[in-house]
Amino acid sequence: MSLAAGTERRKADHIRINLEEDVQFPRLTTGLERYRFIHQALPELNLNEVDLSTTLFGKRLRAPLLISSMTGGTEAARNINYNLAQAAQAAGIAMGLGSQRAAIEHPELASTYQVRHLAPDILLLANLGAVQLNYGYGPDHCRRAVEMVGADALILHLNALQEAVQPEGDGNWKGLLRRIETVCRALPVPVIAKEVGWGLSEQAARQLAEAGVAALDVAGAGGTSWSEVEARRAPTELHRRIATSFADWGLSTAETLLMARKGAPDLPLIASGGLRDGIDVAKCIALGASAAGMAGPFLKAAAVSTEAVTEVITELTQELRIAMFCIGAGTIAELQATPFLSKDAA
Repeated sequence: MSLAAGTERRKADHIRINLEEDVQFPRLTTGLERYRFIHQALPELNLNEVDLSTTLFGKRLRAPLLISSMTGGTEAARNINYNLAQAAQAAGIAMGLGSQRAAIEHPELASTYQVRHLAPDILLLANLGAVQLNYGYGPDHCRRAVEMVGADALILHLNALQEAVQPEGDGNWKGLLRRIETVCRALPVPVIAKEVGWGLSEQAARQLAEAGVAALDVAGAGGTSWSEVEARRAPTELHRRIATSFADWGLSTAETLLMARKGAPDLPLIASGGLRDGIDVAKCIALGASAAGMAGPFLKAAAVSTEAVTEVITELTQELRIAMFCIGAGTIAELQATPFLSKDAA
């Protein structure tokens, strides 16, 4: 099998496994269930006037939502990205693309990521694995990823555990922070550091902020477990057992959000990892996030149609609007400053 075919097969496996199999964390939760809003019987607001809009990297979003990075590199991925992009354009929300390494190394796959013609106005995020900076990639590759899709910013994703349990994974993470810093200085667009589902500690957030990243996507545990995904495609029983042993590894989404806020108090934070409704989005923003990202609900919808994705966005935004209304928060800034979020006793 050629390298291109192998990459395409891995991408296709990831899509299929996420759509067809249960790869959620078996026991670990997002931690958001421990937080509750204090209902306000007199919100003193008109529900229809609650303003969900916000600004990120100079672009206005009609709601603080990000379709998190998922896929690219296959024909099925092209259709998914097209459905996601058209829905994001209609709703005025942000979208991240899947890792573009496949298209950097095999330019014939670039079109599976290219959605700007369908979504000219959205905040669009390019994406590469940070560890590739230790395997010959540099600022030029990062620029190519951004230019390939007409992106407004670049995500460098951090997936150390996934690489460690992949038989073909890249395990040399030594000296990576310095290379991330070089990219941040060289690129003409903002760089976002993103975990993929195990969270950012306070120390990691501080290190990344000092390296010059413009924002952090904390991507905590509680949603899709990529070690579970890799266990499903493990080539041997030994590899499967090793991957499965890490099924509940990581920092919960609520936990990592608070840690990252301490480590990088001045950076915008994107909360993701197991969020499932607009109330989860509201909780994350009240805990310090600027926006919230989701992948799973959007992937399942995008496998059906653009209209199915639009329906998910409509549901999320209406739930967020009602949650804000019921605590008297008329804007995203007021939600971020709300005193009406309490944590249950342990």
